[in-house]
Amino acid sequence: MTSVQVDKQHDGSEAAGNASEEGYQRGLGSRQIQMIAIGGAIGTGLFLGAGKAISKAGPSIILAYAIVGLVIFFIMRALGELLMYRPVSGSFSEYGREFLGPFIGFVTGWTYWLFWVVTGITEVTAAATYVHYWNEGIPQWLSALVFTVALFGINLISVKIFGELEFWFSMVKVTAIIGMILIGLGVIMLGFSDAGDTASFTNLWSHGGFFPKGIGGTLMTLQIVMFAFLAVELVGVTAGEATNPKKVLPKAINTVPWRIGLFYIGALIIILSVVSWTAFEPGVSPFVAAFQQIGLPAGAGIVNFVVLTAALSSANSGMYSTGRMLRDLALNRQGPKFFTRLSKNGLPIWGTGVSVAMMLVGVWINYQWPGEAFNYVVSFATISGMWAWIVILLSQLRYRAKADRGELPQSEFRAPGSPYTSVFALAFIAMVIVMMGIDPDARISLYAAPVWALILTVGYLCIKRREAGEALAAGTPKASKKG
Repeated sequence: MTSVQVDKQHDGSEAAGNASEEGYQRGLGSRQIQMIAIGGAIGTGLFLGAGKAISKAGPSIILAYAIVGLVIFFIMRALGELLMYRPVSGSFSEYGREFLGPFIGFVTGWTYWLFWVVTGITEVTAAATYVHYWNEGIPQWLSALVFTVALFGINLISVKIFGELEFWFSMVKVTAIIGMILIGLGVIMLGFSDAGDTASFTNLWSHGGFFPKGIGGTLMTLQIVMFAFLAVELVGVTAGEATNPKKVLPKAINTVPWRIGLFYIGALIIILSVVSWTAFEPGVSPFVAAFQQIGLPAGAGIVNFVVLTAALSSANSGMYSTGRMLRDLALNRQGPKFFTRLSKNGLPIWGTGVSVAMMLVGVWINYQWPGEAFNYVVSFATISGMWAWIVILLSQLRYRAKADRGELPQSEFRAPGSPYTSVFALAFIAMVIVMMGIDPDARISLYAAPVWALILTVGYLCIKRREAGEALAAGTPKASKKG
């Protein structure tokens, strides 16, 4: 829905979401949305990035995941309030455009697109790393290339089949994590396997304490933990293709607390109890390492396959979202017009195709710097993804203020504790950004952010100049757009 169409909606002349959804197929059912919401957050950040976080913070990483998880819940409820007000595929970009101005919508759409391109590179990088578990002779760049091309093929299928594939991808991840938790509990309680004699919940505090690197060490891992939760907001992008968004989306969002508690906090408690935190290394999946310590090499191989599936699933979701975001930008005349084109199956094929071409840059990164690629892309993906969260929170605050004044209809799914919870979440994100500036490994993303902002500003000014020229050529004054 464009800014002009939003104005019409508020005048009662157009139903919410129609323009933005035009041409899309409502092929995503309740169970598919549920599993996309659950599986979207279970990927590289948990399975691979957690190894680096554990080595930096020790057992206190559990507390970091719990605190960040609470902040994520506040963000998701803010998003849910906006989605029930107006469920559209453009999601964060649309809300930024409506409540914060057309420039913010432009920046948000392109930044979220870049986030998923970079995340796609991250995920295929991780997938290529997992392949080395079975065969170190396969070049990392070659694996990344094969995975990228294969996932693009999947995204040429109808959205219904995409949803079904994501359902089973997520089911594999969920089943595997539950299985790992049960096996770990068995090792701790019954004492079987090679780790049976040393496995104990006391491992959470007996090797240097719960904060072996101090509070500062825990704070420095926050950007890694935040990266692990990036993609939970993806459920908002599915709004335009959900069969019953006002029923399905709130249910999916309300699963956030228990899935964070089980899949992140529960899994880490068990793993760090089975094996001391000192045994984990950066760049090595803590789940694979734990099974190796237990003495179950076959189990480690199975887990490696699962985390490979997780990475590919996340990259697949990224390809899905990039096409929709580019189409939303094009519909609002903030992107090339050809991105508005849909295939016969209702898929934004041009936007997805261009995004995949950009992801192929990740293959080159893997070729040039195979050992450093993951750290580079994690840092930049984190700051890009957090921008979407900032826009969600600011948009929700502006929407709530207008709704309370009677200028807009109230949402059917109000965020509890808002505006205080939204302000707290914004302050927490600001603190994480400061921590990223202190951490030499994460600082690179803060160097890249101003360059990206400059590129977007120049691009936006070019668009406004084009619009002014078109208005002048038509002999009419330049039309102003409301944010």
